Amino acid sequence: MELYDVILKRRSVRSYTAEEIPEEKLRKIIEAGLLAPTSRNRKPCEFYVIGDKAMLESLSEIKPAGGAMLKDCAAAVVVAGDSDKADTWIEDSSIALSYMQLMAADLGVGSCWCQIRLRGSSSGSDAEGCVRGLISASDDYRIVGILALGMPGNEPEPHSPCDADWSKVHCIPAE
Repeated sequence: MELYDVILKRRSVRSYTAEEIPEEKLRKIIEAGLLAPTSRNRKPCEFYVIGDKAMLESLSEIKPAGGAMLKDCAAAVVVAGDSDKADTWIEDSSIALSYMQLMAADLGVGSCWCQIRLRGSSSGSDAEGCVRGLISASDDYRIVGILALGMPGNEPEPHSPCDADWSKVHCIPAE
């Protein structure tokens, strides 16, 4: 598939079948995150791959909204950035999450980004701290998001080139 086609195809999938993700596909998705560029090649990201159903259910309940799909996904990847290693951990983690989403779309695996950074938890505390506690990560590791992965239960229609809102583009003339 051409990259442009993958970009059009990538949509948030929140409904998954009970089918497991083939191991080779999951490895390629993780590898895409590992190969994502980082500032000054510091590689501050750590990837916590979770397939345990009880842990996925716990993750799905951390936020009051926006995480329900984690309960039914086949696997989830928590992306944590070492804030002591790079002050660009937010950007680096976001790029890794995006690379994994594009690879998932290319492989026919559904995905949905679950925002964790700057979100409150269902218990009224910090969602990031709750996730960090569940995966036993140190406080130096900051969590941008969790990528839910699974074989799609339904696939939204791909984007169309007509969906591009060119009014958002502002050309600044050369002097």
